[in-house]
Amino acid sequence: MNNYYRRFAVAPMLALTDRHCRYFYRKLSAYAILYTEMINTNKIINGKYKLDENKDQHIVALQLAGNNSSELAYCAKLAESHGYNEINLNIGCPSHRAQKGYFGACLMNNANLVADNIKAIYDVVNIPITIKTRIGIDGKDSYNFLSDFIGTISELSSCINFIFHARKACLLKFNAKKNREIPPLNYSYIYNLKKDFPFFVIVINGGIETLEEAQVHLQYLDGVMMGREIYKNPMILSGVDDKIFGFKKTINPILLIKSMYPYIEDEMKKGVNISKIMRHTINLFKGLPGSNQWKRHLSENIYRSNAGIWVIEEALKMLK
Repeated sequence: MNNYYRRFAVAPMLALTDRHCRYFYRKLSAYAILYTEMINTNKIINGKYKLDENKDQHIVALQLAGNNSSELAYCAKLAESHGYNEINLNIGCPSHRAQKGYFGACLMNNANLVADNIKAIYDVVNIPITIKTRIGIDGKDSYNFLSDFIGTISELSSCINFIFHARKACLLKFNAKKNREIPPLNYSYIYNLKKDFPFFVIVINGGIETLEEAQVHLQYLDGVMMGREIYKNPMILSGVDDKIFGFKKTINPILLIKSMYPYIEDEMKKGVNISKIMRHTINLFKGLPGSNQWKRHLSENIYRSNAGIWVIEEALKMLK
């Protein structure tokens, strides 16, 4: 994968960036890297999560969570065979479940294990491998700690692709939601890492709300990742191809929704409830006349047992 494409990515968001969400997002941007939600290796191995074929959503990265090298390698190889373009290891999830299972942010305490995991993946795939991590964990929040952490991983595994959520993880103090908001952002750590590791591919994540902010970060770093702001206002993503990659693209949100009808109909024939798809589009018209009516009509009717394309058509009539 050309590192130019790392200029912009949509963050993995648990219970949000599923295949329907990614289908929708790909219509908004042809060039942004899209990430799956975090998938624990146990779910794949035990058959509780079936990897989707990645045929139409290029470029897509699978984010894995786990700490067992052989299990991570198995899942990575499976993902490559399903057409995924990158494997990302989650070293940033601060949830209690992650701590109990010893994956996510708590692995910042064990750089050697992370390196072993990454090397095991490298041994079985030919696609890029990245690490998404925090900038510190609890009391281990100095720049030297972070620098040593990624330096050790790179030395032992050869990984040079890092995505940083610019907050430390406070495992002892906050739950997962509060960890996304309360620990202060520290962009300077990430900027300094790029200076100290100039050949590393460094992507920044956390607290970025506009493409204009992203453009500022791109003056100093290799890439930007945005998540919640895009989910709250998907039309931000429609500007990525132009403002970040330099390819002119105009999106008509009403026509975009209508272009999804064949996909929706095909999925419904497979037994997928229309709400599973349309829930991701509910904020598409944010700020436009009639957006509140669209959102309310969709929310109130999309879960009905007989809901179909007609619900969307009725909701579109609410737009002015």
